Amino acid sequence: MGLLERRIFGPTQRSSHAMVVEELGRSIVTGRLAEGSILPGDQELMERFDVSRTVLREAMKTLSAKRLIEAKARVGTRVCSKDTWNMLDADVIDWRLRDGIDSEFVTQLADMRQAIEPAMAALAARHASSEEMVALYAIAARFDDANHTRESIARVDLEFHLAIARMSRNPFMRSASSLIEAALAVSFQISSPALSREGIARCAADHLKIAHAIASRDEGKARAAMIHVIDEGVVRTLAALS
Repeated sequence: MGLLERRIFGPTQRSSHAMVVEELGRSIVTGRLAEGSILPGDQELMERFDVSRTVLREAMKTLSAKRLIEAKARVGTRVCSKDTWNMLDADVIDWRLRDGIDSEFVTQLADMRQAIEPAMAALAARHASSEEMVALYAIAARFDDANHTRESIARVDLEFHLAIARMSRNPFMRSASSLIEAALAVSFQISSPALSREGIARCAADHLKIAHAIASRDEGKARAAMIHVIDEGVVRTLAALS
């Protein structure tokens, strides 16, 4: 289940491993476990979560891979500085979202999208095949539905942007898809264009402009159209927050 699906439907039933990862990871991201603090010892954590040593160690490996914790000989397991966290990790973003959404988070997320997605759209205009362009138009056409809900338009939006990520032919850009999902999760919760027919129509038109620019191989227009879509979403979200 992706980040957006988790925001729509809530977390699914978790394994013991996932439960430990989420409880500790969320405590770190929300600051309940402070940066630089030392986690309780293995025995205490095993009793707290009612898990085996094997499950606990696997959970610690997962948190370490997200760069949230670091094991130190003769010291213990330390919570890493926020500067080292993998902020592109879908779980880390999800835990941050569940801690509450503020204008700073929305703006930071938009800054990252503006650094990546316009270039992604330009590369799609350069590399996309005819079949991919046809498929992108088909997705864009699905925006124009007055019966859209927050959930349904968010799914179409995600499908559209992930299609462009694939068309860019750049695996590094595709790996940043969690940022797109996070932005759409914010929109789903706070300021969805599905709240009005006018919002749906404007969203449909704006995404169709991106598809037109990519299909015409116009990298400059593709960049500009993507910038406009991101800006529109940020303005709408910040207005809703205020």
